[in-house]
Amino acid sequence: MKKFSSSDSVSIKGRGAEMNPRNRFESVEVVLEDQEKDRVRVGNPSTQFYDDATCRLISYNNSPDVPFDASLNPYRGCEHGCSYCYARPTHEYLGFSAGLDFESKIVIKRNAAELLRKELNSRSWKPQTLAMSGVTDCYQPIERHLKITRECLRVLAECRNPVSIITKNHLVTRDIDLLTELNVFRAVSVFVSITTLDTEMARKLEPRASSPLHRLSAVRKCARSGIPVGVMLAPVIPGLNEHEIIPILEAAADAGADFAGFTVLRLPFGVKDIFHEWLLKHVPTHADKVMSRLRNMRNGKVNHTAFGIRMKGSGIYAEHIGNVFKVAVQRAGLNRKEIRLSTKAFRRVADEEKQMSLFE
Repeated sequence: MKKFSSSDSVSIKGRGAEMNPRNRFESVEVVLEDQEKDRVRVGNPSTQFYDDATCRLISYNNSPDVPFDASLNPYRGCEHGCSYCYARPTHEYLGFSAGLDFESKIVIKRNAAELLRKELNSRSWKPQTLAMSGVTDCYQPIERHLKITRECLRVLAECRNPVSIITKNHLVTRDIDLLTELNVFRAVSVFVSITTLDTEMARKLEPRASSPLHRLSAVRKCARSGIPVGVMLAPVIPGLNEHEIIPILEAAADAGADFAGFTVLRLPFGVKDIFHEWLLKHVPTHADKVMSRLRNMRNGKVNHTAFGIRMKGSGIYAEHIGNVFKVAVQRAGLNRKEIRLSTKAFRRVADEEKQMSLFE
């Protein structure tokens, strides 16, 4: 059996992961004898789609590190293929791997809009801002054809329930008509995630997401339509892209963004090995520095689950990134006003239909 080395690996076109690590919940692991041959043969899989039979769409969290309590995710897994994605381990709950499986085996919720309408019209629903999406990107490539996110937005517009969207995809501009409808009731905001302005780096880091120029174009189109729009530097990777904080925010402000936020890279469970292999393959001269700084920011680890510091880290490098971001925001004129979405116009469509039937 030949040992496979990252230095002589074949890059997998259009994929962020170079491996399919063992599912941490599985007790049995299959290892093929000819690993190098298998890496080339099955390491570049076509994307497969599976139907999700979930009965509920809205999920809740109690983390003080995120600015929302409720979210919805039309898809599980994400074809954008970001090697650093903190959501990769969620695929292990489905029996898949956090590696190539996460970006090539996408689970879709075809009845998401129907479920959302049912939950919003339920008497148990307390009107509040929904995040879309809290885990995987609601505008990943398959959305162009399935339009599940668009149908969910249509339901949100019917009920006038506020929604905050975060995405790496220019496709969000397709739905500006529905976003505009929501904005009449101060019920929408859009955040475009931008990690780098370097097109070549973005292609490697986030292989199936929109290019940096297209993401800035999405910011510009939303701003021109009056949609509250901002950018997220998510994640800032110490030793790799923190030098771009200032130019990214300046470019975002020039495109019309009003708001900005950031998170610092964290590598839970199998994401650590996936991202480290990505570093060795694409930026080997940065690998040691990046991993060292990540550990410096998280008490010797590459992930920390404690509320309050898990998204930003601690220590000298975390403070440096925070200070640079603060200065960059001030220079770019961002975050001068708050995002205040409103639930005042919320309505249960089922109730209105009942009232109209009385008049009829």
